[in-house]
Amino acid sequence: MMKISRRAALAGGGALALSPFASRSFAAPNVETDGILYGPTQPFSFDLLKETAKTLSEAPWEPPASAMAEILDKIDYDAYFQISYRKDRTLHLGGDSGAPIQLFHLGRYQKDPVTVAVVKDGKAHEVLYRQSYFDMPAGHIARSLPQSIGFAGFRVMAEDLKWDWLSFLGASYFRSPGSGKQYGLSARGIAIDTGLATGEEFPRFSRFFLEGVPGDPDRLTVYALLEGPSLTGAYRFDCAREARVVMETEAVLFPRQAVTRLGIAPLTSMFWYSQKDRQHAKDWRPEIHDSDGLAMWTGSGERIWRPLNNPPAVMTNSFSDDNPKGFGLLQRDRHFDHYQDDGVFYHRRPSLWVEPLEGWGKGAVQLVEIPTDDEIYDNIVAYWTPEEKVEAGKTLDLKYRLHWGFDEPYATKAGRVVDTFIGAGGVPGQPRPKDVYQFVVDFTGGDLHRFTREDGVTAMVNVSRGTLGRCSAYPVVDSNGLFRAAFEVHVTGKEPVDLRLFLKKDGEALTETWISQFFPASMDLADSR
Repeated sequence: MMKISRRAALAGGGALALSPFASRSFAAPNVETDGILYGPTQPFSFDLLKETAKTLSEAPWEPPASAMAEILDKIDYDAYFQISYRKDRTLHLGGDSGAPIQLFHLGRYQKDPVTVAVVKDGKAHEVLYRQSYFDMPAGHIARSLPQSIGFAGFRVMAEDLKWDWLSFLGASYFRSPGSGKQYGLSARGIAIDTGLATGEEFPRFSRFFLEGVPGDPDRLTVYALLEGPSLTGAYRFDCAREARVVMETEAVLFPRQAVTRLGIAPLTSMFWYSQKDRQHAKDWRPEIHDSDGLAMWTGSGERIWRPLNNPPAVMTNSFSDDNPKGFGLLQRDRHFDHYQDDGVFYHRRPSLWVEPLEGWGKGAVQLVEIPTDDEIYDNIVAYWTPEEKVEAGKTLDLKYRLHWGFDEPYATKAGRVVDTFIGAGGVPGQPRPKDVYQFVVDFTGGDLHRFTREDGVTAMVNVSRGTLGRCSAYPVVDSNGLFRAAFEVHVTGKEPVDLRLFLKKDGEALTETWISQFFPASMDLADSR
């Protein structure tokens, strides 16, 4: 699997016509409205989009080919950001008071054009590219592109047009800042063969159809056609911006061939290092990550928190489940002083939670972690992979809800993990024992604030290999409710160690379950002995 350049993912037409009604022989002319040129109208519905996806799946895959690749390649990162969409060309879905839409230009990192159409009264009106929609310097290389070049994607703006709250750009990627104004992790339509030696496939949304709600700028429906070598698909996203951004998602997939590893509702993020990974730090900032953990709510009701790693090699961890209630990549640490970044504001990055709306059956949440030495790469992927095999000709129907916000949408009454620390075992001021590591996990919330050292709260710890040493659980003095678990593990060798911990009292769990994967070879204790 390759690391995905964040510039490629964030730096960012073909024919609109939908087969089987794919003829471009229209009698109606193009129409210009409010400075935007629209192509002839066509009938549109989600059923027609599904029919199109199915028909395409029965034909050989034809990869997109950019006719202007040589010119587009010259629109690099700096040249791309000299191009801006004109505010007076903003599209308003459902009338002047509908969701405002602005379009992305093509460039080096987004060479394959997509079509964008506005849907109204069961008709799709394709938006035709015109250079006049964009401001760019005189003599800019983009001015040599033809008027038929197409778009890279689109974004949904706030009413004042000063910031956007949803963006579709590149392959099947899309993002939202949630209730804030700071982008972070991304979602994708689908993931195929992520983490496999055969290489990952990246299907793309090739056609978009946008339908607004008259009088409501914070709601819209995005329909998208997905195309790739292994499958096609029809997607419907009902999007709403309130306290958080919520996307009701329906996807119908049509495999062209068997898929070894299908990733449903994939999330993509960046994790370089945190306070528990100080040995990776090459930057002056204390922490750098878009997300700090994977949260899961299992079908049996268990809440799990798995801190993210920057591993020494590509690692794929599977967490088997049956009809999960949800999972997500979260940014729990919201303290500015933990990051000290006043440029890209990692403490404001959104979290993203996936909520299945129908039973997904048996399968696993998979977490893929890729080594990285910089913050410009997305090196974390999480998704659901079904136990049932994905075969050619078999239709998959999926429904789920995406929640973009600062936290999980459904609070738990149990205590939650807030911090994880790792260091040398032993006692400060005394010689440190060889190959002994100490793990400290802080919990807060639930009923933890009620308990003292004498109330019998215990830490339940399991390790996959090595020897468990000293273990304790106690409230942290002057901490406003923190409860700390500390334990030591004596372990040798380079193989990873899987750890599991929760707090309990009188046989009852008080907290979510903390699980972690530790790499002894990644931590040098030579200076501690």
